[in-house]
Amino acid sequence: MQKVALFDYVLHLADNTLILGQRNSEWCGHGPVLEQDIAITNISLDLLGQARNFYQYAASLYNSFSEGEKAAADNLIPLVWKTFRRTLNEDDLAFLREERQYLNLLITELPNGDWAQTVLRQFFFSTFQWYLYTELKQLKDAQLSAIAEKSLKEVAYHVRWSSEWVIRLGDGTEESQQRINNAVQVLWPFTGEPFLAAGYELQAASEGYGVAVAALKNNWLQKVKKVFAEATLPLPPQSWMQQGGKDGRHTEYFGYILTEMQYLQRAYPNMVW
Repeated sequence: MQKVALFDYVLHLADNTLILGQRNSEWCGHGPVLEQDIAITNISLDLLGQARNFYQYAASLYNSFSEGEKAAADNLIPLVWKTFRRTLNEDDLAFLREERQYLNLLITELPNGDWAQTVLRQFFFSTFQWYLYTELKQLKDAQLSAIAEKSLKEVAYHVRWSSEWVIRLGDGTEESQQRINNAVQVLWPFTGEPFLAAGYELQAASEGYGVAVAALKNNWLQKVKKVFAEATLPLPPQSWMQQGGKDGRHTEYFGYILTEMQYLQRAYPNMVW
């Protein structure tokens, strides 16, 4: 069913930005200097804003489904929500689903590590996001196109900010070089998953409302090579890559994110600001 695949696709886009926004928000009050503390917090807010837009669209899709379509999408709908018997909304999708119902990339849920690991993760992800949204805004789904176009200015800043930090650390002191090199070793095995299409992505691309992610890899890699060259960082060799997040198979860290993120909504159901 096309509408169900679109629902899955939109959830995937939303989950990516929600989980990375949640991770980055852990730096609030802990950044290396005040200016960068504010910068990483603002990036978190940008990502959460994107997540809201995607979740709102996903909820509107589900609420328009026929009973058959709702049954087909049932595996991604919060079990606890079904007891409320009300219209599905963005908060339900963000805060009430179980671990295996999230479709985010594994790289977004990894621990922050040190500052080098955080900024490198942001660079890898935001560079992918830039090429993804650039293509997405040209496709036929008007809502997805509008969200992508609105988000591109934010993503452009995220790429510029994170790449400048990668260069600063790589071409800096002996300690900063060691830290960014360690970050590369940790994160590189997770950089292949964005370009391995899940079933809903393949259907989205074939029907013209989603991006063929495999086609983005060369541009992403060229950008990474350019920044790494300025940072005097060696590019790791191609090797086996981690995957599974797009299908709901996550790292051992993911349950802890949900425990913290979902506590209030689960402890006080239906509460709003």
